[in-house]
Amino acid sequence: MSHYPRPSRLLGFVIVAALFFAGCGYHFAASGDALPSSAQTIYVERFGNQTRVTGVNDEVMRYIKDEIDLHRRLKIVDSPSAADLELSGAVRFATEVPTNFNSALEPTQYNQSMVLSAMLRDMHTKKTIWTANNISAGEHTPVVPQTTVATTPTFLQQNLRSNDIANMTDIQTAQSETASSREVLMQRLAQNLYAEMAEGF
Repeated sequence: MSHYPRPSRLLGFVIVAALFFAGCGYHFAASGDALPSSAQTIYVERFGNQTRVTGVNDEVMRYIKDEIDLHRRLKIVDSPSAADLELSGAVRFATEVPTNFNSALEPTQYNQSMVLSAMLRDMHTKKTIWTANNISAGEHTPVVPQTTVATTPTFLQQNLRSNDIANMTDIQTAQSETASSREVLMQRLAQNLYAEMAEGF
């Protein structure tokens, strides 16, 4: 006797799941359907920094503002008094940990990761309309030419070629790849924050 569900049961499950997500108002992140329809402007308060990485909060804020601008749903203003919404938050965690090693136990790859908390307030009602405590992103970073894959989006974003990386020293590779991976990490983090904020997840 087969333990797999009959096709009719599977089809019923798919239909129920589809209705569930439709009822929850699931939409693509760019639509911003969870934001108040009357909100046109947003003030991004300086994020706090709960890590030991100096200036990481200011760095990530630049990417968050760029992501908000990219969607053209809200206009960023310089004063909370001129804003319909206020976004605030903090960088809770930022780390770079070696994950792969060579035969001499020297790191050949690191993992960069970051976690944010954020809150969105309606400046007219003075009520919090969205909060999230674990917005995260991570990125693997090769630091020697031998572990660099020349076909990844992170590598291609640098406008380098495979023979360029082959001629670079370990230090040059580490500096180039770390900077590129950090940029991708920040972009993904900002994208994740906007998606959650705009859709109310």
